[in-house]
Amino acid sequence: MLTTENPHWQSGRKPRLLVVGTGMMGREHLRVTQLLGWADVHGIIDPFPDSAALALAEWRSLTGEPLAVYRDVEEASRDSEVDAIVICTPNHTHFGILQAACVSGKPILLEKPMATNLIDAVRIVTLAKEYPACIQLGMQYRYKAQYVDALHEIGVQGTLGAVKTISMSEYRPPFLDKVGQWNKFNTNSGGTLVEKCCHYFDLINVVAQSRPRRVYASGGRAVNFLDFEWQGTVSDIDDHAMVIIDYDNGVRASFTLNMFSQELYEELVVVGERGRLVASEQASFRSGMPSSAHLQVEVPGHPAYRAVRVGYPDWIEQSGHYGATFFEHVAFNQQLSGIAVDAATPEEALWSLIVASAAQHSMRVGSAVDISKFCYQEGIGEAFEAG
Repeated sequence: MLTTENPHWQSGRKPRLLVVGTGMMGREHLRVTQLLGWADVHGIIDPFPDSAALALAEWRSLTGEPLAVYRDVEEASRDSEVDAIVICTPNHTHFGILQAACVSGKPILLEKPMATNLIDAVRIVTLAKEYPACIQLGMQYRYKAQYVDALHEIGVQGTLGAVKTISMSEYRPPFLDKVGQWNKFNTNSGGTLVEKCCHYFDLINVVAQSRPRRVYASGGRAVNFLDFEWQGTVSDIDDHAMVIIDYDNGVRASFTLNMFSQELYEELVVVGERGRLVASEQASFRSGMPSSAHLQVEVPGHPAYRAVRVGYPDWIEQSGHYGATFFEHVAFNQQLSGIAVDAATPEEALWSLIVASAAQHSMRVGSAVDISKFCYQEGIGEAFEAG
């Protein structure tokens, strides 16, 4: 049912989505689409029968509406019954599937990371410049409640004055099981700092409002999957890292990752000329342990000087990623209706990937990486110069 809150209500019908990939994230997109109610899911496609079966079973628990099952991405994308496409397949398939979907000329929501290497990422940026519809990148952490409020305080209100330092951290349990265990191998995921942390580098870049100049990282494999093999191949995925980023405008940033913790905790600390902001979240994969997010703004007279609880209603937070995917779909639907939104662009996703890739490289070589030189070494020098 269309209501005046729905950005599509004047058109008289909801857009119909195709969800490509029905693993954990694909099913989250199905749930959120149904919960938000601004669009309908017309069909799904997944080469793994078990994943498709799980998606169909979950869909039937949500609604009695039919769900088409396709076999070919290009054919499904061209179907006149499909208005927009959501791509949430394993990382190493993103570029190929995006190319197939783009023959349709229809709007696309592409999950992070945009690609597993910088050459493909630049190709996506180039493609997007001539593409007739929006390509929104799935940097959904921008929509977590504590970061929405933090970005508003820093960028819109200017509460901290000029930003000087940024510190971000994530502590969490190991990677979850995925189909084919693709996320246990760098060749499939792009590496831990690409797969897991491009969200955070995107947030840091947004706060810094400048281009990264130099990156240094130290990390490796300490606890997780040290003896893990899949079909004769030994896992090589990292489980911890510490990253330092210098920006052209003098902002300095750091990022810490630990993936052998029992529970989930993440924190953003930004310090400017006038004070300090802390945005934090405590969460758990265990049932019965809801997330708890807080915002603290240490600027004299600010109402959140001693920290305040922030968040979304439980029914939204429980839909996935603590409500972030829900509001990512709000932004995507607004774009579908022609409303300009502040969603992650391919260019912004590229810069998060540049930082992540440079950090992965720094860990391998054991020294700081000059971003300009690194981009030329990786064959994307022209993209670096273009900004």
